[in-house]
Amino acid sequence: MTKEILLVVEDDPGIQKQMKWSFSDYQIVMAQDRSSAIAALRRHEPKVVTLDLGLPPDPANASEGLATLQEILELAPLTKIIVITGNEDKDNALKAIAMGAHDFYQKPIDDDTMSVIIQRAFFVANIELENEALKQSSLDENGFLGRSLQIQKVSRMVERIAPTEVTTLLLGESGTGKEVLARAIHQKSPRKDQPFIAINCASIPENLLESELFGFERGAFTGAHKTTEGKIECANGGTLFLDEIGDMPFLLQAKILRFLQEKVIERVGGRKEIAVDVKIVCATHQNLAQMVQEKAFREDLFYRISEMTINIPPLRERDEDVVILARAFLHNFNRQMQRNVVGFSEDAIVAMSSYHWPGNIRELQNKIKSALIMADSKLITADDLALNLQSDEEQPKMALNLRQVREQAEKQAVLKALALSDGNVSNTANLLGVTRPTLYALMDKYALQR
Repeated sequence: MTKEILLVVEDDPGIQKQMKWSFSDYQIVMAQDRSSAIAALRRHEPKVVTLDLGLPPDPANASEGLATLQEILELAPLTKIIVITGNEDKDNALKAIAMGAHDFYQKPIDDDTMSVIIQRAFFVANIELENEALKQSSLDENGFLGRSLQIQKVSRMVERIAPTEVTTLLLGESGTGKEVLARAIHQKSPRKDQPFIAINCASIPENLLESELFGFERGAFTGAHKTTEGKIECANGGTLFLDEIGDMPFLLQAKILRFLQEKVIERVGGRKEIAVDVKIVCATHQNLAQMVQEKAFREDLFYRISEMTINIPPLRERDEDVVILARAFLHNFNRQMQRNVVGFSEDAIVAMSSYHWPGNIRELQNKIKSALIMADSKLITADDLALNLQSDEEQPKMALNLRQVREQAEKQAVLKALALSDGNVSNTANLLGVTRPTLYALMDKYALQR
């Protein structure tokens, strides 16, 4: 069994020897100063680090040790760092914990106590890595990255729909990830080893779309030099994704309806019916129900393709998913562009959370890529993102302080209950599940009138 790597950052030869012999269950990697510690971190990627705060060139103070701690956390935020301090240096130990250290220990080192601390650090590190792996696995399977309630609902629908043969309609604004979701449905279906064929009905000229979908026989029209299969035939056994089906010409909709009902096609210029077995997923950013009323889309086709409908929420309605997606894109682009930007500044997070995102996930992806190119520091700033935000007076602020969030929610709940009770204190208290004195106290606190 491979030993876990423990990075020991310590300039005292005596303690180095003690750590090496006392913790032989681990693969010990030694470093004497900040530069060697960072080099070892990059090379070995340890889950746990013990860090002496008194490092050269200033071993009498903690400045170099704290700087090393900060740099390690910037490069590897999940690393568990156990800081080791002098017997009277509790203030710097607490400062290190505030900066993100996992734990601290004061010299002299007791092997048994230190062993327990290290074991616990490895346990926490491994649990966090397992959770991230499970989370990522689930997200990959469902196609969408995010934790919002809206995306959880979408993921549950994918789980239910994928094993079936129902025709699915995906509704959502441009850039919300409709094709990503269609591929997720295909990958979780029994047809996952068969072709996934996508065609955008809006990107192909009307006079070519029919032959693109159904194929054509040789000589069917000028330039038809050989018999060619269409996209529907190419998808046989697998999944056909009809993107932007709302842009399909009205006359062609009748032919698509017949194919969906009979599962047979005829090539352009052909007379022979060809049986095709495919799973159908459709998508559009348009309001098909309204198009049906306006006679721009066939009613019978609308009901045929919407046996199951999934509404994909726009990015602005996905709460904290904006930041989660941004971090995932940053990680991918860092790898592609060989950059090492570690995250986002506070003003960048506020800007991303406040922005409307009319282009949804596609726009976010592009903004993160351009911001990474422009970033001059280890953190992407609001200026790097270059979002067209409202003025400071109009721009909403992101409240992360729990007391503020609780007070805002509490005040809104009291106001709503008063309105529903028409100002009756007893009924309001009953709605809120509190006593009358408690309600009076809340009304006084927020200066609310009956």
